[in-house]
Amino acid sequence: MSAHKAYALQFQTDFSVFLRSRSEELVPGGRMVLSFLGRSSPDPTTEEGCYQWELLAQALMSMAKEGIIEEENIDAFNAPYYAASPEELKMAIEKEGSFSIDRLEISPVDWEGGNISDDSYDIVRFKPEALASGRRVAKTIRAVVEPMLEPTFGQKVMDELFERYAKLVGEYVYVSSPRYAVVIVSLLRMG
Repeated sequence: MSAHKAYALQFQTDFSVFLRSRSEELVPGGRMVLSFLGRSSPDPTTEEGCYQWELLAQALMSMAKEGIIEEENIDAFNAPYYAASPEELKMAIEKEGSFSIDRLEISPVDWEGGNISDDSYDIVRFKPEALASGRRVAKTIRAVVEPMLEPTFGQKVMDELFERYAKLVGEYVYVSSPRYAVVIVSLLRMG
């Protein structure tokens, strides 16, 4: 719980600085549209907000159990990621005071970034298709997080780590219908 509070506070601080900086660039009445990963639930531990990180942690822990990496390094590593809820966004925008919310929407996308609807997403997957999806997702996540992981765990273990991660993601995609919540918010510069 204390980690969640720290991350939420850091998000509020960073997002406020971002809004203040952008407000200096826009004329009154100017519009800004933001799109980013968030979560639809107030609960920060929901699958859509953090499960991809749980699978990465599982891959790291499996390597620690085999002595490939040190478990202490896993304990010391923190990913600077926070998926905000709509309520948290509204609160941060109102508190900063430079913008009003014109529109706020949440759009679900699958872990590969494809649009989904509740009616069409719960499809039956074949295992080879799910494992291929896991490899594609792992490549995307690797492009983002490898620069953060490499200083702690070393470059030599990255291929092995993301092979394990791809397998875990593929197995998860086979039994579940994971999705991200993309938050799209249109803001008007007040003034």
